[in-house]
Amino acid sequence: MLDAPLFHDLADGPAKGSAYWLTAGDGRRLRIGVWPEGERGTVLLFPGRTEYVEKYGRAARDLRARGFATVVVDWRGQGLADRLLPDRAVGFVERFTDYQHDVAAVVTALPALALPRPLFLLSHSMGGCIGLRAIMTGLKVEAACFSGPMWDIELPALMRPAAWALTYASRKVGLGARYAPGSSGQAAYPETAPFDGNELTTDREMYAWMRRQTEAEPALSLGGPSLHWVHEALCEIRALRPLPSPALPALTFVGSDETIVAPAAIEERMARWPGGVLNRVAGARHEVMMETPERRALFFDTVAAFFDAAGSKVPSRATA
Repeated sequence: MLDAPLFHDLADGPAKGSAYWLTAGDGRRLRIGVWPEGERGTVLLFPGRTEYVEKYGRAARDLRARGFATVVVDWRGQGLADRLLPDRAVGFVERFTDYQHDVAAVVTALPALALPRPLFLLSHSMGGCIGLRAIMTGLKVEAACFSGPMWDIELPALMRPAAWALTYASRKVGLGARYAPGSSGQAAYPETAPFDGNELTTDREMYAWMRRQTEAEPALSLGGPSLHWVHEALCEIRALRPLPSPALPALTFVGSDETIVAPAAIEERMARWPGGVLNRVAGARHEVMMETPERRALFFDTVAAFFDAAGSKVPSRATA
């Protein structure tokens, strides 16, 4: 691993933070942010689409206050990781399962980081889809927490067939790199959408903080998804839907005002997760971790207690 930039002032994370470049098995360069202090274990934090390490600095601070170290990854195609198209603002991935190469790279890096054990997974939105696939295929964590997981995309019933047809056809005629209709285009969502009526959070200061980050460091910014990305996401969602939920302690949060991912898919998945717990957060939007102070405190208190209960069953908490 080589040292990578970490924008400490933007991240507002714990004092002892660092970042490193990783190389995935297929050669893509990724970045991880590491806040290593935590006597109760380490949280692998899988962000959503458009997101980046610094956006979770405050989450790492909340986790550190509750005894957990944090590792955050810049997925391929976003943050400071390799962008995949000449237009670096468009959201793109060749195959959705390519994100599993990124997961593998993070896991491979863990021994050299000597972080406290046990390991836990905390994932948001697209990261929840990636994380679900990862634990189904062998990611070794003691428990998983999901925030607004993208187990389906919220689309009106009449639009779903059109979305499939449009995104499939765009690939066939070489237009898959175009922005999906209705997206924010080249700009990051908080840069163009006013606070009033936004789909992410009801907390004005947190929303302004997101905007300040990408305005200060435009290299972190990512715009709307490509038609290709949407098609790949829909294919992965369809592939995961019939698979059984793993026998792993799982806790999921969804805001009552969620409009980006499909709450019905979250309800359905958690209803058939052995021992799974679903928390519905009244008044919250998509990003529960970046909601009002009261909702954030409830979120992180609940997650910490859940992880600590799962971690207490692990024979050894040795650093590895």
